[in-house]
Order: sequence, then C-alpha cells, then structure tokens
Amino acid sequence: MQIDETDHTLIALLQENARAPVATLARRMGLARTTVQARLDRLESAGVIAGYALRLGQAARPALHATVLLSIEPRAAPAVLARLRSLPGVRRVHTTSGRFDMIVTLEADSTEALDDTLDRIGEAKGVHGSESLIHLATKLDRGA
Repeated sequence: MQIDETDHTLIALLQENARAPVATLARRMGLARTTVQARLDRLESAGVIAGYALRLGQAARPALHATVLLSIEPRAAPAVLARLRSLPGVRRVHTTSGRFDMIVTLEADSTEALDDTLDRIGEAKGVHGSESLIHLATKLDRGA
C-alpha cells in the first residue's frame, strides 16, 4: 500500500493525539470528515495503523529506566528471550547488529528492583556479557 502526503499528515496528527475526533482531524487537514474516515479505515485495514494505545505520563511511569546491551552465546537467543519475557521489568527487547546481540529496555520502581532484574538477566543461561546504562533524564520523547 502506498502512503501519500495526506496519509502522513493524518498519521502525524494521530501521533499527537490518537483520541482526536475525526471531525477535528478533518478540520485541521482541510478535508471532509468522510474522506478522513475513509482514509483511517484504509490505513487500519492495510495494517499501517495497528491500533491505538494509552501512553502513560511521567507521573505514572516507574521511576527508573535503563538500557541493557547483551552479548549472548551462539544459538542462545531463544533461551535468553524466554528468560527476558519472564521478567516483569523488561519492557522491550531488540536484536541488533554490531558488538552486542540484544538491546533490552528496563523499568523499575527502585534501585533494588532494577539491580534484581539486572542480576536475573546476567544469570540467564546463554548471556555472555552485558553493559547497563541507566537513563538520567529524557530530553526528547516522540512516543515511539
């Protein structure tokens, strides 16, 4: 499916506020409400828009965030991923190229909880090494 400039504008407006009424979106885009609704339906049907989700504000998020860079042994990815899935503080896992094999994003309410999660990751069979980066301040958040 091709996405044109109007679709990109609609997506950008929804990224600002996914709860915006179709009439408001149409007014901001200078289009008819039915045109915007049809585009939304098409984008949803094609899987371009996978859903609408709640984004928590800073006041409701856990206090600590960290990124863990993991080196894993060859063919250990399924076991390591299973371990990561079992840990509630693990929010995202990405495979990557380069010196590290996985990037893991963590959240915790305390340094003790973060330390416990890091220990449990390090104990996972197949983890060869790790490097942890604690996030200090968010300077830009585009709500990915």
